[in-house]
Amino acid sequence: MKKLLLIVLLIVGCEKSTAPQDCAGVVDIDGNCYATVQIGEQLWMAENLKVIHYNNGDEIPTGLSFGRDGEWANTTEGAYAVYDDNPTNADIYGNLYNWAVIGDERGVCPDGFHTPSDDEYKELEMYLGMSQAESDSNYNRGTNEGSKLAGNVDLWNSGNLKENSEFGNSGFAAIPSGYRSTRFGTYNNIGNDVIFYSSTEGHNSCAYTRGLAYDSTNVSRHCYSKKHGASVRCLKD
Repeated sequence: MKKLLLIVLLIVGCEKSTAPQDCAGVVDIDGNCYATVQIGEQLWMAENLKVIHYNNGDEIPTGLSFGRDGEWANTTEGAYAVYDDNPTNADIYGNLYNWAVIGDERGVCPDGFHTPSDDEYKELEMYLGMSQAESDSNYNRGTNEGSKLAGNVDLWNSGNLKENSEFGNSGFAAIPSGYRSTRFGTYNNIGNDVIFYSSTEGHNSCAYTRGLAYDSTNVSRHCYSKKHGASVRCLKD
């Protein structure tokens, strides 16, 4: 009986030890391995977050329903979604999170990393060529910093973004993961756009974001509703 118990404990231990032994980047609580890239003085994850647990092991809710009166539009808790509810999209594009996940004290970024603030995104943009005045402004800003931040050319639809000669040269490798809308919870614009949440709150229940679009070489800065489903990149502390 003791031998059987020992075998069971060993099996359970193996199942819990999910961190890949050969990960050269950073590992989240679920054992997902992410590549990283040094840009200036910042070390960024070079892939979108796909974790489904907070750092204390609690599950992040998912599967919230569509519609104006649906669960996604009305929840005040953290939640995530997978574009079109297709698991293959999570493997490629990561998950889409509402801002309540980012604001949760339990944390979602891997140990030693955090969701970047609006100012930390500005630091990245200025390193890639924006002026201070451009980085402080809203909507489409800069020149070709969006093309520099993008990557994985085959995932982007044809347009100015990937046709720019500086496409992909930062190593940040942003991909067009689309978003989940605030009001109806619909999925939009995979292949065309990406929206990244920052940790910085704005006015009227919004949070600052960064966006890239297939038809523009710029980077957009908006204060979007915290109920959007957007992508997350993490930055080393």
